[in-house]
Amino acid sequence: MTSSVDPSPAETTAPSADPRVARPPEPGGESATTVVVAFVANGLVAVAKSAAALLTGSASMLAEAVHSWADTGNEVFLLVASKRSRRPADRGHPVGYGREAYVWSMFAAIGLFAVGAGVSITHGVQELLDPEPAEDLGIAYAVLALAFVLEGVSFLQAVRQVRSEARRTRQDPFEHVLQTSDPTLRAVVAEDAAALVGLVIAFAGVLAHQLTGSAVPDAIGSIAIGVLLAVVSLVLVDRNRRFLVGEEVRPAVRDAVLARLLALPTVDRVTYLRIEYVGPRRLYLVASVDLAGEERETAVARRLDELERAATGHPRVAGAVFTVSTPEESSLVPAVDDRNDLSADR
Repeated sequence: MTSSVDPSPAETTAPSADPRVARPPEPGGESATTVVVAFVANGLVAVAKSAAALLTGSASMLAEAVHSWADTGNEVFLLVASKRSRRPADRGHPVGYGREAYVWSMFAAIGLFAVGAGVSITHGVQELLDPEPAEDLGIAYAVLALAFVLEGVSFLQAVRQVRSEARRTRQDPFEHVLQTSDPTLRAVVAEDAAALVGLVIAFAGVLAHQLTGSAVPDAIGSIAIGVLLAVVSLVLVDRNRRFLVGEEVRPAVRDAVLARLLALPTVDRVTYLRIEYVGPRRLYLVASVDLAGEERETAVARRLDELERAATGHPRVAGAVFTVSTPEESSLVPAVDDRNDLSADR
């Protein structure tokens, strides 16, 4: 038995006529809003920080400017991820395009590492080797305060979404951020949290620069911001990697799906259940079920088991589940091709 299951309680989209093609995903309105708010906030902050970095010469301010520009660019990747992953399934992609969200979110995370962390650390090291005094630090303080307000607005929008979803899934908000299958939400929360911490680091660096007259604390602040961005980036890359290669759903989700199957009047038992994420809040399951009634299932079950074992005997077949076709289904015919071995598939 194969089916597409959405763990969300709201099921407003009608299923596809063909059970082998996943039904269209629901609109991702709240996540898209969260990303747009972050994009606007980061864009405004990036312009202000860049101006402050030029006027003051502060290494920490330059690191923060680079940080904000990297975040702004990343929001573009996240918007693309949100849009492309919601494209409906077709014959070429029967489970939809949901995994594109992880691909584009991976690009965003790598960009944060390469641009944000790389430039911040490099500039901080250069400032340590060749320190230059900063000027007009009052401008830096004003921009940092403005940035804290704007980043805070974006962070609060993301936190509201996290808390709402965490309540529905009965999870701790922090746990939900790490485990959610929505990479755009996780990225915005992580980037905004890193931005707020980075602002505190930048403030400390600028203040220490002003009090001591030495550019060393400012340079160290730049390096610290770069290290912070590198850590956040690596966490995001790892989470997207896990979803791309396939990650087991949480036990609570598995139990919920199993309970729904067992509640069907035509199902007596479920003997096999595989569930994988195919996109944000999108699951695809394969199940073996014992049908209700006294039909001659034993012989059919044994025959299917033999077929599955024969299929998985080939080194290129990782797993297989066979079900019984109904009389109304059309027969599939292989294309005319001399290749009749899986070894031809590279």
